[in-house]
Amino acid sequence: MSIDFFGQSSLEIDVSHGYVARNPRAPRLASPQLIVNDSSGSMLRTLREELKRCTSFTFSVAFVSPRAIALLKQELVEFEGQGRIVTSDYLGFNSPHAFSELHNLRSMGIDVRLHNETAFHPKGYLFEHDDRMTAIVGSSNLTASALLSNHEWNLRVSSGHQSDLTGQLSQVITQQVAESAPLTQEWIDEYAALYEAPEQRPRRARVPRTQRIAQPIESLADMGPADPADPVVAERRASSIERAVAARIEADARVVPNAMQSEALRAIAAMRSEGKRRAVVISATGTGKTILSALDVRAVQPQRMLFVVHREQILDRAIKEFQRVLGAPETDFGKLSGTSRQLDRRYVFATIQSLSRPDALAALHPEAFDYVLVDEVHRAGAASYSKVLGHFIPEFLLGMTATPERTDGFNVFELFDYNVPYEIRLNRALEADMLAPFHYYGVADVQFEDGSSTDDATQLTKLASSERVRHIVQAIERYGQAGIPVRGLMFCSRKDEARALSDELNRFAVRGKQLRTVAMTGEDSIERREAVVEQLERGELDYILTVDIFNEGVDIPSLNQVIMLRQTQSAIVFVQQLGRGLRKAPGKEYLVVIDFIGNYTNNFLVPIALFGDDSLNRESVRQHLISAEEIGVIAGLSSVRFDRIAQERVLRSLAQTQLDSTRRLRQAIETLRNRLGHLPALRDFLRFESADPVVLATHSGNYPALLERLVKEPTGLTPSQLRMLTFLSAEGLGSKRVDELLLLRSLLARDDRSVAELAPVLAARSYSTPERHVRSAVRVLSLGFSTESEQKKYQAGVVELRADDSIALTAQFADSYRDSIAFRTAVDDLIDTGLAMVPQRYAAETPFTPGRQYSRKDAVRLLQWPKNSSSTVYGYKVDRATKSCPIFVTMHKSDEIAASTAYEDALLDPSTMLWYSKSKRTLSSPDVSAIVANDVDLHVFAKKDDADGSDFYYLGVAHAARPEQTTMPGSDGKQLNVVRLHLEFERPIEAGVFDYFQPALT
Repeated sequence: MSIDFFGQSSLEIDVSHGYVARNPRAPRLASPQLIVNDSSGSMLRTLREELKRCTSFTFSVAFVSPRAIALLKQELVEFEGQGRIVTSDYLGFNSPHAFSELHNLRSMGIDVRLHNETAFHPKGYLFEHDDRMTAIVGSSNLTASALLSNHEWNLRVSSGHQSDLTGQLSQVITQQVAESAPLTQEWIDEYAALYEAPEQRPRRARVPRTQRIAQPIESLADMGPADPADPVVAERRASSIERAVAARIEADARVVPNAMQSEALRAIAAMRSEGKRRAVVISATGTGKTILSALDVRAVQPQRMLFVVHREQILDRAIKEFQRVLGAPETDFGKLSGTSRQLDRRYVFATIQSLSRPDALAALHPEAFDYVLVDEVHRAGAASYSKVLGHFIPEFLLGMTATPERTDGFNVFELFDYNVPYEIRLNRALEADMLAPFHYYGVADVQFEDGSSTDDATQLTKLASSERVRHIVQAIERYGQAGIPVRGLMFCSRKDEARALSDELNRFAVRGKQLRTVAMTGEDSIERREAVVEQLERGELDYILTVDIFNEGVDIPSLNQVIMLRQTQSAIVFVQQLGRGLRKAPGKEYLVVIDFIGNYTNNFLVPIALFGDDSLNRESVRQHLISAEEIGVIAGLSSVRFDRIAQERVLRSLAQTQLDSTRRLRQAIETLRNRLGHLPALRDFLRFESADPVVLATHSGNYPALLERLVKEPTGLTPSQLRMLTFLSAEGLGSKRVDELLLLRSLLARDDRSVAELAPVLAARSYSTPERHVRSAVRVLSLGFSTESEQKKYQAGVVELRADDSIALTAQFADSYRDSIAFRTAVDDLIDTGLAMVPQRYAAETPFTPGRQYSRKDAVRLLQWPKNSSSTVYGYKVDRATKSCPIFVTMHKSDEIAASTAYEDALLDPSTMLWYSKSKRTLSSPDVSAIVANDVDLHVFAKKDDADGSDFYYLGVAHAARPEQTTMPGSDGKQLNVVRLHLEFERPIEAGVFDYFQPALT
């Protein structure tokens, strides 16, 4: 049990903090806590924290869902203590699939037990720690919605091992174990044979509180909660539900658009009303592009329509969906493909191969169709598409694609006059529940006997070795769904690898069942591919191993597992392969993705693809990883988890990669240029969530200079104007506050203003001392804050502070802004972009935003120090004038660091850091005494190691506590004075950030 400086244990401090009086010194690891699912935390987050820190656990829960187990799978896989889960078959809520997932946990050493009580309904989670027992009791069962989204109340409490509460809890556990039996496969088989799922009732619609009025008992909204486990309510509701369903069917038997489709239909109609004759819809795979297009055709009611696809398999499915939506007779639908040549029908569905033949086009008048639809239109750069689209002159042309960005030089947007009425990418589609959620597991690829793992140059003999196959099978048994037939795709790096792995996998079994796999490559015919896909869907195969042939154009709704056995070469391809399994299907709860991560140079692309992060900003990618850890899930109820080694490999690749390389910057510019039809401004990158404007504006000094360098677009600016733009890009757009930009905009509107006149402009940012902020911004914009080398680089600022305390633009800047259109456009773009971007990223009411990264220069500027003295901030520096002290900590010191500066700083818990002063310091040293007395505001920044770059994560405001004079060895072996103390944070460090600095945890 840890003892603090005053002789109290951390448990005693936390208990006192929670039950008697608040104590800022409390570690808050064992204090009582009300757990609710909101933006600040969730039951899932809390369970993950406890599982990482406890020595044993017991879950006693009535209801369990497979998705909840999937969300906790990584913690359960890595758990090394004793684990136990007690549940039951109460009310038949737990499906056979759930029991199979629970039974599979037994292979990980977790004791899963079935209670014999007929009305078993607890919701308790117990965790043993070295110094305490922690219990979480409340309303949450072990289901995904209860852990993440439902309105739940759960109370976490802790008690010492000798306490009465721990005794009571231990007694309950002992009793439950005695009244339960181990879950067996035989019991699950018997349960599955007799199982009938509880009837799912419609959820009650949310009604504003002011609109809630008494309703007749027959109303669906007043028939009780939508709890599928309440048979009494179910019986009472049955007749009302039947009547409601019958009325709905009678009212509208047609296909009704969902919310997203309705939004898209309105946007497409609006473009037509503006006279636009062509448009392209961007919609993620599985979101119902075909249904959307059929609904638009139903709205337009064209005399004749042509639907163009690239494969006959897609053609047949499209005809069926259009028939269902349009409700037209079969005789209205014709097909042009292979031997079918029904060109005289109202609705013609054609493959591009058949339609592009000269005889087919000759038989069709250019104005034969007033509505033309092109599916997978990103393929339209091919000669066959050019021939077809050049032939027809429809009233309206609609293209549909999930991946409009191309690497082959073809511009999809140009083909459609840059008209994009509607766009829904993967993350938004997941949030809208249009796709099946996925659970991604980044798993370290095999470590061979020689200590190596897979990399860019691994030979086939190793890729398909029994050693690697055993590793793959073990991961499938751990992470793959249990109790349901697998429908899987494995993506390999090479054709020979796919064939060899398939042969080897077929010698292995998963959970006692022999694997059935087939390798497919581009050498296989379309007919062969379709036959194999049908085998997979019928359950005659477990996996198809392939390279890239199933990236797109293949629809396997029942697919529930995707395995990546190759390095990620392209974020676009990664999303395409992931998307193969995201279509919803009856009985499909979620998709499992197992990504085997070797020592690949391109591992950094994995988080970029998963989070759709095109920023080219390393901080942004890391932030997404931290956020996924913090919240527990990403878009919708999908999750992303890495084992420790895989995460280390991804982060190492990210640290070693130059994301803002010339090639990537040029590609980002060209991609957005294709989208817009002209060179993008900085604010366009922000609007389309593309490359980070700060990266673009500072990479080559300023954005016009970057355009001139990469796309040969002349700047039209003089050297002095370019210098001023470079200055504003770094010190204005990159300042991580809006002060300089607001001040500049105000002066451009009316030059020559006093500090008092400008103060209200910044007061709107909730600044308590706006005049101080004005003077700080003026120092930056006038070069008063800059170092000598910076002043030499920029030569002149853009504003000046006059003797009468008035502020004005410099003559050079004012004249350039007035006389040069190119300069004025670039300055306005900088200001507009920054004023839109900064509030999205940084809090206004505090100098720093927890979890964001800052350099030493950022810190001293935002603390309003008069000069850029960041080069003198060695670890920390006290500034008496501003009563502030930024503290910078590198958690993992380089081996090259001198012994006299190799401090053993450490995060003890989310509320406490063990910290050392500089060497040769005592408690009476001026800087230390100011810190120990808390005479200055302590702002703590940290980075994991030097690979993180020059920026540090802001952890928060701290108070010094428990100072102690001690010593540390110097370079010559002599002991040096140093002060050790605890930095206690005003608010606990964000969980995701804390875990980022704890490699033993994540």
